[in-house]
Amino acid sequence: MGDSQYSFSLTTFSPSGKLVQIEHALTAVGSGQTSLGIKAANGVVIATEKKLPSILVDEASVQKIQLLTPNIGVVYSGMGPDFRVLVRKSRKQAEQYHRLYKEPIPVTQLVREVAAVMQEFTQSGGVRPFGVSLLVAGFDDNGPQLYQVDPSGSYFSWKASAMGKNVSNAKTFLEKRYTDDMELDDAVHTAILTLKEGFEGQISGKNIEIGIIGADKKFRVLTPAEIDDYLAEVE
Repeated sequence: MGDSQYSFSLTTFSPSGKLVQIEHALTAVGSGQTSLGIKAANGVVIATEKKLPSILVDEASVQKIQLLTPNIGVVYSGMGPDFRVLVRKSRKQAEQYHRLYKEPIPVTQLVREVAAVMQEFTQSGGVRPFGVSLLVAGFDDNGPQLYQVDPSGSYFSWKASAMGKNVSNAKTFLEKRYTDDMELDDAVHTAILTLKEGFEGQISGKNIEIGIIGADKKFRVLTPAEIDDYLAEVE
């Protein structure tokens, strides 16, 4: 039977040393829409596909990139409702830090707090792991930073990373295109080209989302018109 008999118990290791529910959570991430992040020399870009379940859905109500603080943004692949829970917890943690120390929370510390929440949900009865992976982009006193956090609670700093459906092709493309001296505009162009690689149909500002943060330490989500301008530059 292998690991399958252990797949319904979150807190029991299988003989191969896995918590099988975390494998299932990673499968949920892998079937989610493609998201990616690129750390440039002077900022960070995160981008994602935004495919609506129906043409009747109001596209303005679907936001896959969220602000955690004015200088930190996050995007996900996987289950949207799980993402909203983590966004709410992260914002609360950032606000508590700000009230206590009267300064913005460092990116690394906020990532560590989010990862701790996700890890707690891998060792408790009556809960399940979060079915999302996060890409957290921020700019603080240590410069531009990009982190990926997985359902197990593990997190790493990345120069560029991707997750979701088209992850292997996206990472291969990023490995070919990435350079350490890349500027923010170049990173936006690379993000768009990476998404285009695995995109079905016509890509436009309405079906992708892009968030950027530069040296001004203000994270913002680009408007569809701004994305279309970038698209025109790469075509």
